[in-house]
Amino acid sequence: MQIIVRDNNVDQALRALKKKLQREGVYREMKLRQHYEKPSERRARERAAAVSRARKADRKRAERDK
Repeated sequence: MQIIVRDNNVDQALRALKKKLQREGVYREMKLRQHYEKPSERRARERAAAVSRARKADRKRAERDK
């Protein structure tokens, strides 16, 4: 990953770096890796996330069909 600092504006470059890290999911992964997660807990979390995504897609589809 590379961030270009323009006109010695480090604050703007830092903001761009944080945005890229957020988009890549680095912060989420760091949070998940702070503590060990049992495989069964991981499967349950991923399954819950999949259900949530499916419900959201259904809601959006229902809104679009109205």
